[in-house]
Amino acid sequence: MKKKSSQFSSFLHKLRFQYRVSVLNENTLEESWHIQLSRLKVLVYASMLIFATFILLTLLIFTTPIRYYLPGYGESGSHTRILSESMTVDSLKHQVELQDAYLNLMQAVIRGNLKPDSIAKLDSSKLKETAYQFLEKSRLERKYVEEFENNEKYNLTTLSAETNENVSVFFRPTKGVISSSFNPGEKQYGINIITSPNETVISTLAGTVVYAAFTFDFGWVIQVQHENNYLSIYKNNTRLLKKIGDVIRAGEGIAVTGENGDNKSGTQFYFELWQLGKPVNPENVIIF
Repeated sequence: MKKKSSQFSSFLHKLRFQYRVSVLNENTLEESWHIQLSRLKVLVYASMLIFATFILLTLLIFTTPIRYYLPGYGESGSHTRILSESMTVDSLKHQVELQDAYLNLMQAVIRGNLKPDSIAKLDSSKLKETAYQFLEKSRLERKYVEEFENNEKYNLTTLSAETNENVSVFFRPTKGVISSSFNPGEKQYGINIITSPNETVISTLAGTVVYAAFTFDFGWVIQVQHENNYLSIYKNNTRLLKKIGDVIRAGEGIAVTGENGDNKSGTQFYFELWQLGKPVNPENVIIF
């Protein structure tokens, strides 16, 4: 036990033993500078130097672009960030192209170079008589016709010819079930329709496409200007079939619904209808 204690004391004595390190003038051999060191001090100073060097290198690597040269660093994060920035650039580029097309369309409208929509009129004198052969009515069909004629015999209509010309027949924008109705009080100026993915979206009326672009909130959005100052808006599409300036017919496909919304309950499609800058309840003019 005494032997181990003496060895330990001897080891501590060696660690603490002071050495004098002197710097002499080569010509005069006079001492210019000196320092007293022990083995323990050398170990402490070396450890502190190594620790400080490690801290400085760590800060240098992780606060400067040098970290990107480390193998395996930022491979997943950088890839996601680069992909996101690439999509943003592509979206902005597409947005600029659409804005340019929109400005060109507005210039054409102002200059009067854009022809308005027109419906070809048929000349009844040029129509050829066509012979149609119908199947003979069944007993149930004849009975239904008789009941219908009897029920409608005394019904009067209050619509004049002028009124009928101004009545617009709206097409249902897409197939589905309404999940949330028109509610301007809660700033919902349209309706949500639950539909199937990749369902065709059709124009509710004939008109001209005045807006078609991608948005981060509603995906691909398309707007169509119609007669009688109607404007229809179709949101949450996965792709568009028409571009700005296209003249479309009523019931013509203009977009395709996408994989947005809850896949368990279906795809959420959003539709708005405006007239003279005021929202219109689509359920009042369209049969869903």
